[in-house]
Amino acid sequence: MAIAGVALSPARRTSKPPAPTKRLVPSPWELDYPGIENDTRTPARMDGKRTIVASYGRYYEDFEIGDVYEHRPGRTITEADNIQFSLITMNRHPLHSNRDYAAKTEFGQPIVNSALTLAMVTGMTVDDVSFKATANLGWKEIKLTAPVFNGDTIYARSKVLAKRESKSRPNEGIVTTYTEGYKADGTPFLSFERISLVPKRGHGPGD
Repeated sequence: MAIAGVALSPARRTSKPPAPTKRLVPSPWELDYPGIENDTRTPARMDGKRTIVASYGRYYEDFEIGDVYEHRPGRTITEADNIQFSLITMNRHPLHSNRDYAAKTEFGQPIVNSALTLAMVTGMTVDDVSFKATANLGWKEIKLTAPVFNGDTIYARSKVLAKRESKSRPNEGIVTTYTEGYKADGTPFLSFERISLVPKRGHGPGD
């Protein structure tokens, strides 16, 4: 059939989409709930004995003077970490980025920017010490006791030195911790004290 000299092509047949391929290995949901692959009710997929909400950090009441926290995970510092951090923070000292220059120093190789190791060790403490904190009030007695080189793996541990209730904030307290950074072979390379303002239970932003 033609209209105004234009030939019309026969209507195209629409094919059905291919049937989904059945998984050879059932998902964990199917193992726990046979037939659940046909169940579209989302809540049913989340049935369980208990629901555990991830939680990090500590409230003021959770800190006990004398407790020691071994922080995990550790971290292997790469050459890229060292150079990028130094450049981002405007530190152009060649000891952090120039192998030829560093080879002529007493270290014989580039050393890791100490501001980077301080930042990493502080970061390692967050989950245990300050994840719930209102504010980091400061560091003191920062000591650098050994060089850190590209490729070193570092860890950290902290000890609770003191705690007291805040005089101006009745729902918060002040916690002082001593932290030590150490290499995989046990060599300490950095230490500091840190003071954190920590809410009491029931008074944190997420409570």
